[in-house]
Amino acid sequence: MMTDGAALNRWRLILGKNAGQQLELDTARLARMDDALDFLYGREAGEDVRDRDPQGGHGSSQLTVARWLSEVRQLFPQETAEILQRHALDRYQLTELLADREVLEKMEPNQALLETVLSLKHMMRGPVLDTARRIVRRVVEQMTEKMRSEIQRSALGKLDRTSRSSVRSLRNLDIQRTIRKNLAHYDTENHRLMLEQVYFNGRVKRYNPWRVILAVDESGSMMPSIIHSAVMAGIFAALPMLDTRLVIFDTQVVDLSGYVEDPVETLMSVQLGGGTDIAGALRYCESLISMPHRTMVVLVSDLCEGNSRQNLYGVCRDILESGAKLVALTALDENAAPAYDRSTAQALAGMGAYVGAMTPARLADFMADVMRE
Repeated sequence: MMTDGAALNRWRLILGKNAGQQLELDTARLARMDDALDFLYGREAGEDVRDRDPQGGHGSSQLTVARWLSEVRQLFPQETAEILQRHALDRYQLTELLADREVLEKMEPNQALLETVLSLKHMMRGPVLDTARRIVRRVVEQMTEKMRSEIQRSALGKLDRTSRSSVRSLRNLDIQRTIRKNLAHYDTENHRLMLEQVYFNGRVKRYNPWRVILAVDESGSMMPSIIHSAVMAGIFAALPMLDTRLVIFDTQVVDLSGYVEDPVETLMSVQLGGGTDIAGALRYCESLISMPHRTMVVLVSDLCEGNSRQNLYGVCRDILESGAKLVALTALDENAAPAYDRSTAQALAGMGAYVGAMTPARLADFMADVMRE
């Protein structure tokens, strides 16, 4: 049970420095916590109020962004520190957090930081950008491991009866994939490629695989779905029964199928913002269809078309009439909480497209159901 003193200290921290004369904090640690909170949330009072310090400039006025981040990580539980870090970036635009390599390296790698890095990577240069890329890779690897496990447990995982071979023979060596996956370990001083992992091909050839074409809208509101789409595309690329293509678009279309096995490269290629030409992207996807009855076009978008809806409806109708499957996902992430153009969604559903929001595991199950038909 919280004591009266502890309760008063908590209220003092909530009320901030304006309550300092009425409520005094008990310890130096609590005073440091107060300084850290004031450094961030004191911005609500405006710069003119924050700049006034009749006692001669103690506490939060001495904090820099780097020092503040260090204090937050030392003084608060990890979950609270992550919330403060997120508020600093999203609510108060403390982009200095991402302009200093040392500061960036201290930040907790998670999806919230990944989203912020991808939004601001155009502002980064040199060592800071290199550090940001390492953060992206670390978070992507964590997400890949989790999502791969979910997909393996899904109906799609049950359909996958083949995988990359565990038989380590020269005959099965996948040279190109081994080199590409180990480039990060290249020893520039001795000019040698250090192999952290060697990859081998399975002995079972792909026979009439399903072609899955992921078309991902790179508008800013779609960021969580973009991240999950890139990671899923990388997982799909390793499944022998799938031939995976990845396209990102705004008003232009960029085919990233050559990087589909590396979600980091995919995400670092994303340029958020701009207009949206869904029809143009789907017309490009239509050109990738060679066996319609074994092709699934998965559009990940909020369906806010920047050009004529009639053009969009026309290309969607052409894809469906060819015999290919069309899936319009208004959200693809762990929350599957979409914000989208409902009239466009209703029109596409009326044509026979599947329209909805899905978690990655649910998409894997859905794809398996389609393949069984």
